[in-house]
Amino acid sequence: MIALPEVFTASVTALRRNKTRSMLTALGIIIGVAAVIAAFAVGAGANKSIDEQISSFGSNFIMVFPDRSSRSTMGSRSYLTDEDAEAIAREVSGIDAVAPMINLSATVVYENTNWDTSVVGSTADYSYVQDWSIAYGRDINQSDVRQGAKVIVIGSTVEEKLFPDTSALGKSIRVNKIPFTVIGVFEAKGLSAMGSDQDDFMLVPITAAQRRLVRWREAGRIGNIYIKGVSMTALNYIQNETEALLRERHRIMPGEPDDFAVRNVSQMLEARRKTTTIMSMLLGSIAFISLVVGGIGIMNIMLVSVTERTREIGIRMAVGATERDIRMQFLIEAVVLSMVGGTLGIIVGVVAGYALSTFTAAPPVFTLVSIMLAFVFSAMVGVGFGYYPAYKASLLNPIDALKYE
Repeated sequence: MIALPEVFTASVTALRRNKTRSMLTALGIIIGVAAVIAAFAVGAGANKSIDEQISSFGSNFIMVFPDRSSRSTMGSRSYLTDEDAEAIAREVSGIDAVAPMINLSATVVYENTNWDTSVVGSTADYSYVQDWSIAYGRDINQSDVRQGAKVIVIGSTVEEKLFPDTSALGKSIRVNKIPFTVIGVFEAKGLSAMGSDQDDFMLVPITAAQRRLVRWREAGRIGNIYIKGVSMTALNYIQNETEALLRERHRIMPGEPDDFAVRNVSQMLEARRKTTTIMSMLLGSIAFISLVVGGIGIMNIMLVSVTERTREIGIRMAVGATERDIRMQFLIEAVVLSMVGGTLGIIVGVVAGYALSTFTAAPPVFTLVSIMLAFVFSAMVGVGFGYYPAYKASLLNPIDALKYE
């Protein structure tokens, strides 16, 4: 029986003699491992980004917004109002704060400088619900809301664009041609998990937005409502009570669809878990199919190699190689091909992961576990699909092999 190092050396030598065929054989494994690593990294990156987005809302956060796609035709108005928000704050227990909101895009002008940004119309509770702090100046207050005062608090990006060399406090800026006085500047938060600028916005009293910026025909109409619960455990209760209250206020009859939607963080997390499960199943299928195809390629090439090297096998048996030696040589060749393919697949997968992440706006997340699993699985594919050609080679009759042309 020949020593294992000698068998290994013979296997590597045989692979090096046919470099092109060896690389083509390993190509299926390279593609399979790369696909698995890249897909897992991009999926993990997207999930991490979703988690960060959800956590940025807070752990006890609920959103209420109109749902016109399923609105009722029996007296439902299909929009929310100030009174809806006040009723929720007054009648639903377990609530810490409620912020009715209007969102719109606007062009803001100061002297000869203009900037396109987003405007939020809300109440004094908005900053608390959304966890915003004032860098300097002051926030809007209840008096501003009652009076519909033309005052505004700007984000740090807006300040940088309009007031690069001077203080913004007390300055008059025009929002869609309507003058507002700057009373404060928010502390910077930077980019969100999805790469958007969180500081590129402005806050005005919701009454000022209703009267001067949107001018909806419906009195007291708002865009959506943000609710902050006293705790995470209170969210489901708050959601159920809010839905029941709004159905009553909007005169939605039993059996009719809601003209609004209520979403809480726990639902978002559950939706993310379902998405993660589906993605994991999909990635598992891709991994299995890709690596099986690569394994079949290895088996086919190894069978061809056995046929081409029949005389070589006969000579090795004639000089003392046993069936085990022959079987081990071809099996090692298959495993080496798989491991080389797995190594190159890891490199290609990392590069592909970063390339694919440019389309998802979320950086890929590579884990040692996923890389090691892909590598080990590629080696297992080599053993599994390389065994039959190795076994077939070991059964050759030495005399017949020597006579083979």
